[in-house]
Amino acid sequence: MTENTPEDLPVAVIGAGPIGLAAAAHLIERGIEPVVLEAGPTAGSAVREWAHIRLFSPWAELVDPVAEKLLAPTDWTRPDGKAYPSGGDWAEQYLQPLADVLGDRVRYNARVTGVARAGRDRIVDSGRTEQPFTVHVEYADGREERVLARAVVDASGTWSTPNPLGANGLPALGEHAADDRISYRVPDLADPAVRERFAGKRTAVVGTGASAFTALAYLADLAKDEPGTHAVWVLRRGINGSTYGGGEADQLPARGALGLRAKKAVDDGHASALTGFRTAAVEADGDRLVLVAEDGRRSDQVDQVVVLTGLRPDLSFLSEVRLGLDERLQAPTALAPLIDPNQHSCGTVYPHGANELTHPEGDVYLVGMKSYGRAPTFLAMTGYEQVRSVAAQLAGDHEAAARVELTLPETGVCGGAGLFDEPGAARSDGGGCCSVPAAPQLITLGAAPEPAGAAETNGCCRAST
Repeated sequence: MTENTPEDLPVAVIGAGPIGLAAAAHLIERGIEPVVLEAGPTAGSAVREWAHIRLFSPWAELVDPVAEKLLAPTDWTRPDGKAYPSGGDWAEQYLQPLADVLGDRVRYNARVTGVARAGRDRIVDSGRTEQPFTVHVEYADGREERVLARAVVDASGTWSTPNPLGANGLPALGEHAADDRISYRVPDLADPAVRERFAGKRTAVVGTGASAFTALAYLADLAKDEPGTHAVWVLRRGINGSTYGGGEADQLPARGALGLRAKKAVDDGHASALTGFRTAAVEADGDRLVLVAEDGRRSDQVDQVVVLTGLRPDLSFLSEVRLGLDERLQAPTALAPLIDPNQHSCGTVYPHGANELTHPEGDVYLVGMKSYGRAPTFLAMTGYEQVRSVAAQLAGDHEAAARVELTLPETGVCGGAGLFDEPGAARSDGGGCCSVPAAPQLITLGAAPEPAGAAETNGCCRAST
């Protein structure tokens, strides 16, 4: 093995979450060795941070079929496909067992700090494609390592980089100064310390997606036991018929029920809405905080602020590879038009794979939630199909890479349900009334089908602004 034979090297997979571990499984099936680099101490470390949140998708849609093949010879028991797991369930009952089967291929406490071509920064053309990748890793114990790899599959997700409070995408004035009273996750009110922080207090909940619904529902439940608990729901737009999602008509019943819980929180007086409010600043007012809008309006005093305005990809450690990203979504250039919430409802997004995930730097792929950049309509099943296609591409099976075989759930697939929808991803969709194919589809990438039924969405899958 030499530096000039990258085919002999493993594929570096960044992240041991659901999509990263699935990528490793698909690579192994293709006879390619992966090395999985996980910044946290366990598999699904990010998922465990929202262990208290239940997913909208059932187990049947959360287990990758090739990963299941690896688990089958062990004593692993497949969960009931109709049951809805929590984040903790997903991590403990599927992700960690899968990582255990992968064994030493998974390295924990291994944070990737940089990716480059060996001996080449992003400027150099000469000999670039013949060089392997060098992946710079820092371990929790202070060690550093340079891992040579034939390709890089970045499945690190977006959990670590939540969007700030400021409506312009930048931190609001005073946001950092008030960080002891601002959080960016759905609070776990079963934790006594967290419960004390919110009990009997006024909390501003900023966001319009399922995460905001979850926080409103949790705080309404807390208000029943702790008088004085109240939520101020801060929306950047107004309230209309689609604000709470599809309700009883939602094709994902768990999501519809959550929207109804949020509506009940408002109707019962446990939450009050502050609409058309685009936050520009946070000001201290004694021991409390006041939000200030771009138009000069000021909120009432609050004790805590929960910011659930979405997530964004961390691209800092990829600065020396040549990425082709959409200027708005920060998604791969070919993928962005298919998922752009300014142009598409989720009913018009069709399956995709390696062809749409390519970059000017060959053999670099962003997959999973990270591949969607700032777009909100991601599914776990979509990520599993992405890595199947990418593994085929890396194995030289271009026909398989260009073919997507994806069985879409009949209960609805839009609005980001199934992966990071209830936790801090703050999906900015408005609900789930999109139509979906009634049967599996076999689609060749590059030949997009006409959207089935043109999906009368009533705006329920558009991103809020």
